[in-house]
Amino acid sequence: MSATDARRLIRATHGDRMAARWLIGLALGLRQGEALGLWWDDIDLDTGLLRVRRSLQRQHGGGLVFTEPKTHRSKRTIPLPAPLVKALRQHLVGQEKERITAGSLWQGSSCVFTTLIGTPTDPRNDFRQFKKLLARADLPSIRVHDLRHTAASLLLAQNVPARVVMEILGHSQIALTMNTYSHVAPEVSREAADRIGRMLWQDEDDQGNEQEDSK
Repeated sequence: MSATDARRLIRATHGDRMAARWLIGLALGLRQGEALGLWWDDIDLDTGLLRVRRSLQRQHGGGLVFTEPKTHRSKRTIPLPAPLVKALRQHLVGQEKERITAGSLWQGSSCVFTTLIGTPTDPRNDFRQFKKLLARADLPSIRVHDLRHTAASLLLAQNVPARVVMEILGHSQIALTMNTYSHVAPEVSREAADRIGRMLWQDEDDQGNEQEDSK
């Protein structure tokens, strides 16, 4: 998604009980299983840090299981943007209200993103909810995984160093990051050229302006 579409999606999350889940995907680029596999112990709202330590997956012919992250680099600690910390605090309050409402039906898990009775969110239901969110935002249908691609593209377009983006995404190699998001490279390269130009030739431009003013 473009930045404009991403902002439209954010507006559509207002009032959604799973708003923080979509903001995490959009801002941090977590894989679906990583987001659904988050436990509250993985998030420190006071310091604004999130740790990816597991993934929630549906086994073929079985139920939901927590597995090790995709690669050793997938285990990572990511700083949280302030608006996301706020959204997670609101989500925690909302989850506590749901626990009280469910009463004896609550099957409390450690997960951040649960059903109305506290069980982990099935990836298939997560996908269905995402489709409804896109429709509410009047956006074209995309995959849940495209939130990850959007996050990476927007980070690179904001001139966040590729190695930092690699760490946020949990890629094993920087080449994977750059090859996957090579479509962003021309825009980033142009901005880099403009910046170095302003830095190196600023004095000459200033002198030229001064000479014109003295005429």
